[in-house]
Amino acid sequence: MNLPNKLTVFRMILILPFVLLLLGGYHEWGWFTAVFGGVMEYTDYMALAVFIIASLTDMLDGKIARKYNLITNFGKFMDPLADKLLVCSAMICLVEMRRLAAWIVIVIISREFIISGFRLVAADKGVVIAAGYWGKLKTVFQMVMICLLILNNGRFLSGNTLFEILTGVVTGIALVLTVVSLIDYIWKNKGVMTEEI
Repeated sequence: MNLPNKLTVFRMILILPFVLLLLGGYHEWGWFTAVFGGVMEYTDYMALAVFIIASLTDMLDGKIARKYNLITNFGKFMDPLADKLLVCSAMICLVEMRRLAAWIVIVIISREFIISGFRLVAADKGVVIAAGYWGKLKTVFQMVMICLLILNNGRFLSGNTLFEILTGVVTGIALVLTVVSLIDYIWKNKGVMTEEI
């Protein structure tokens, strides 16, 4: 297994401690409190650190794979899957923590299902669809949105109106980019659903 693939697997492994830190601190599970009792107020920030590390591996594995021609079928399949699992896990946790509206997550996850369906049909026709500019921008804003929502825990930033506004604006941009990237993706690859390919 080459380095980019190892980074992808590492990103998937990081999802578990990320979710445990985020939800364990929120729900104050008994065993979790016993382990992290002295630093319970910092578990959100520990989860944020894990999320940032996982997000950075997403940038690294792609750059390394392209630079050193280490692109594999495993990477093509697992890299986008690892991204979706990380982002969707974070957003579902944030819904449970009442920091993100469920309908926003439904829109974002629906977009991922639609794109995955397109990719399956394209793959069946022997066509590989690369991620577009809007899709990459959408991913960046979704990850920034998640970071801001994790920080919005009511402890150190409680009552900070500017931070609340920033979080709302970034969430709105992420949502708009989700829809725009979906429309762009469908328009550019509409031939996949016809007999043109």
